[in-house]
Amino acid sequence: MNTATTQTNETTPAAESATRYSIQTDGLNLWYGKFQALKDVCVSIKPSIITALIGPSGCGKTTLLRCFNRINERYENVTTTGQVTILEKNIYDSNVSLSELRKTVGMVFQRPNPLPISIYKNVLFGIRVHTPRSTFTRDQRDEMVESALRDVQLWDDVKDMLRKKATLLSLEQQQKLCIARLLPLKPRVILMDEPCSALDAEGVERIEELVNELREKYTIVMVTHNMGQARRVSQECIFMLLGEIIEHGKTLDVFLNPQHKDTEMYVTGRYG
Repeated sequence: MNTATTQTNETTPAAESATRYSIQTDGLNLWYGKFQALKDVCVSIKPSIITALIGPSGCGKTTLLRCFNRINERYENVTTTGQVTILEKNIYDSNVSLSELRKTVGMVFQRPNPLPISIYKNVLFGIRVHTPRSTFTRDQRDEMVESALRDVQLWDDVKDMLRKKATLLSLEQQQKLCIARLLPLKPRVILMDEPCSALDAEGVERIEELVNELREKYTIVMVTHNMGQARRVSQECIFMLLGEIIEHGKTLDVFLNPQHKDTEMYVTGRYG
């Protein structure tokens, strides 16, 4: 009996790894045609923090981000090898459902992309796509909309205009709405590809505050070219160059005590 109990309570290395990390890659390579955009990428990303992907244009940041929900496969002539493990599952296994993966791993793009329909219907769009029409009652749908909009600090601004087109909102409000659209699907990971690049200074500040609050519930990976933003909002930073991971560590360590010359040159603005 004691032996059985001991075996049940043992934690395997794989289970420990799954607890410590939301995303892990092992020997990840990607080609666009004959051009190799990612080269043997091995990285481990922790839950409940914001991890920033930084590096010069064309270094592979967005390509890596898009590997985490396999959106690169929308493009022709893309070849991917290696493993990406998210929540204990290699997402490149043949039995992985892309629909289920993209419910678990949501994505926010550079420029807000609300649908030209009402704010209310935007928030529920993912649920309508992924579940049968009669799955939720009207009250449940109303609750989902309010909860998602409150989570992104948008409810007070739009609660009296839910039936108006989402495209009438400001860019900052549209970006918050795009984040809210992910939440009813209950994602575990949120990918952000320069989510503040289209916003003014005030909008940037408010989105950064929002993202910092969301990290308590989600693993967030953010591509940014803004070094000030990377320092302000992220807890860990990954510096990429020419498709490779050059350095990954705590954000302040990467900026104040970089271990590689290329990292130092980039974060101090001497190239890139």
